Amino acid sequence: MRKTPIFILVAIFLTVILAGCNSDASSNAESAADSGELTIAHKLGETVVPKNPEKVVVFDFGVLDTLDTFEVEVTGIPKENIPAYLSKYEDGQFENVGSLKEPDFEKIDEIAPDLIIISGRQSALYERLSEIAPTIYMENDTQNYMNSFKENVNKLAEIFGKEDVAEEKLAEIDKSIQDLNEKAAAMGENALIILANDGKVSAYGQGSRFGLIHDVFGITPVDESIESSTHGQSISFEYIVEKDPDYLFVIDRGAVVGGESSAKQVVENELVKMTKAYQNDHIIYLDPNYWYLSGGGVVSVAEMVKQVEEAL
Repeated sequence: MRKTPIFILVAIFLTVILAGCNSDASSNAESAADSGELTIAHKLGETVVPKNPEKVVVFDFGVLDTLDTFEVEVTGIPKENIPAYLSKYEDGQFENVGSLKEPDFEKIDEIAPDLIIISGRQSALYERLSEIAPTIYMENDTQNYMNSFKENVNKLAEIFGKEDVAEEKLAEIDKSIQDLNEKAAAMGENALIILANDGKVSAYGQGSRFGLIHDVFGITPVDESIESSTHGQSISFEYIVEKDPDYLFVIDRGAVVGGESSAKQVVENELVKMTKAYQNDHIIYLDPNYWYLSGGGVVSVAEMVKQVEEAL
């Protein structure tokens, strides 16, 4: 009878020790997972990156948009022409790493980042940036917009442990696109997409920078022969009158890069006023913060869908 309390004490002692060991093992496993590495394949190669990197330099506003949604801290960004809805990154706590076309290599080297993320404008500088830190390239493939967008979001989610957030946001976007497709099909009208830039206009068709309006959202193009290019096909206002679209979607480049004239002044001239789009109040000015500066972000893509859906 006297031995029973001793056995109980020994059992309790062993239980506490084992629980502590399990807790330490669990903590160590989590720590190992957090400090692990991933191999990220991208168009410019394969890059070994740390999981949950602490110091991140971002050269793409769409990527910045997604990381902001994920509540991931970034260290450095190019501070020229930051989209209005991401204006908090103009704050001094974020390092200025140059411009989209001309990175400040000295500043980036000083930061000693754990990860650098680039896109099209910096692709030629990939090797040089890779010498400073692990660098990955994230492309918005206009020929395969949604797949490339989702691939980028999921890669970022994997790196920063945000898979649940990514799954939720992508599901919401998929549902909104499905609803938009149904509305576009029922509407049965066509559209022309143009970029206005200080008195000049360019048209964008299927497979182009803004072609997801046709390719993904399901709105019929007024002209299927528009050449697919980054800078669009230069057109005249007579062309717009000739094609006479039901809807005219306009992206105002000057509004976000310091242009001298507004798109409305340029587009709504006496010729364009002859079109169905103008007469039916179907000239839609899309927000260039989302369409021109930060395409391919979780917020920007959701807003693109929303703006076109509201226009219809």
